[in-house]
Amino acid sequence: MAEINFLCVHKDLRAKRLAPVLIKEVTRRVNLHNIWQAVYTAGVTIPTPVTNATYWHRNLNPKKCIDVRFSSLPANTTLSRHLKLQKLPEKPQIPGLRQMTKKDIPFVHKMLNTRLGQHKLQMLFTEQEVEYYFIPREGVINSYIIEDDQQITDFFSFYTLPSSILNHETEKVLKIAYSYYNVSTTNRLKEGMEDMLIIARDLKYDVFNCLDLMDNEKFLEQLKFGKGDGCLHYYLFNWRIGGHALTPKDVAVVLV
Repeated sequence: MAEINFLCVHKDLRAKRLAPVLIKEVTRRVNLHNIWQAVYTAGVTIPTPVTNATYWHRNLNPKKCIDVRFSSLPANTTLSRHLKLQKLPEKPQIPGLRQMTKKDIPFVHKMLNTRLGQHKLQMLFTEQEVEYYFIPREGVINSYIIEDDQQITDFFSFYTLPSSILNHETEKVLKIAYSYYNVSTTNRLKEGMEDMLIIARDLKYDVFNCLDLMDNEKFLEQLKFGKGDGCLHYYLFNWRIGGHALTPKDVAVVLV
């Protein structure tokens, strides 16, 4: 199955029916590789999404987020109190947490595919893809494992996608981390994600975003994520799932 991502049309050329032309050409090229199905996401609703996911946001730099109007100060709350409520621990809490390296690829590959395979719609990786997508690259991808008695038990990752800040005198970029794929075999998903927030904060990220896919719903409210107002719709091309639409927790596909 092909993954369709970042279909972009210049703003001066929109509403001129260029997107269908691009989609037709992408379809032609994919078909040449004998691939006849595709998965993609969109912020707009077209017939017919297989499920709808919601972005949740966790401010890591609340003062800046309020200053650039990414978020607002809650009613009846002072800034100092809000900053105190959003404060995270000084350093990661889980022993054995370290950055992923190439020697971890076989273990991460097996653990990731085993866990993702429990969902109804999942991404399954080869070892080569695990290396390509998850080996840490500064400003692109951050991946961490938890090693207990020389055994890898947990895996966490997030990628970077900054946003431009418009109409602000000093701030020009909002550095945003997006939760990617996370696996915990030790029932420490919440604790591991809290450590990811701490690491992202220390790396000067301003916001940590997360979709309510897979098991993510279990920790979102506990870690003080706020529910966003935008939906991400998941679509399958030339593939019928039948029956009812999937729920977000049925889906283990994160399209960057």
